[in-house]
Amino acid sequence: MKKLFLLSTLLLSLLTLVACGRDESVLRVGMDLKYPPFETVDNNNNAEGISVDIAYALGEYLGMRVEIVNTDFGSIIPAIQSGEIDIAIASMSITSQRLEVVDFTDPYFYFKIISLLNKDFADANNLDEDSTVEELLAIESARFVGIASQVSSSIPKSYGKEVLEATDLGTAVESIAQGTSDILLMSANPVVDGYKANPDETIIVWDPFVASPIGMAVKKGNTELLAKANAFIETFDDEGGLYEVLATKWDALLLERLGRYGLSFYLNE
Repeated sequence: MKKLFLLSTLLLSLLTLVACGRDESVLRVGMDLKYPPFETVDNNNNAEGISVDIAYALGEYLGMRVEIVNTDFGSIIPAIQSGEIDIAIASMSITSQRLEVVDFTDPYFYFKIISLLNKDFADANNLDEDSTVEELLAIESARFVGIASQVSSSIPKSYGKEVLEATDLGTAVESIAQGTSDILLMSANPVVDGYKANPDETIIVWDPFVASPIGMAVKKGNTELLAKANAFIETFDDEGGLYEVLATKWDALLLERLGRYGLSFYLNE
């Protein structure tokens, strides 16, 4: 009878574990692997990138094995809420709207919104890559182009500027290159890509309109994981810390991609 009881208890425990489907030693990290060099895959379809390195470093810090869960960006917060993932390390901006449904760590990066300008417009107004946001806003005749419901449209509108709304990024960049618009605001990667595709027709102005804080997101009320993640982020600036490690690994690629900055571009407001 005692053996039967022990066997029943063991089976019940196994069934509970299967039902829960949760290995507590695994940290499930959500990100969308379509955004190099932060979140992407290598030639063998293995996750790689700056955010991937941060995820594995967090796992090491916590003494947990990391599982990267490739999740469409728009589905990451629902995946946190449902418990499908434990934490998002996905270049996600900390916004008041998102803070209503998930908890964020302290910022560890700042993604800056910079400008792609038509070169003829820039030359006519004595603008170059070191010009300031104030100089751009002072040109009353400047024609802004943006994408509906994105910062490329909402930011210039917040300054009282009229914005030609394009259907997609490619159309907006083409408008700048062709000179039908003068200024496009976007994050660094699409601005640099737009410039590289049209180096004779465009220039980059690096002074940021906005520096968007990037944090890790956890389920609302998961104070234990949030505190541990914040303690982990506090170590980034240490001598030999993660910022230094990431810069050593990624600076050459970032410099090649951005043409001007390495990881330091993302570290401060």
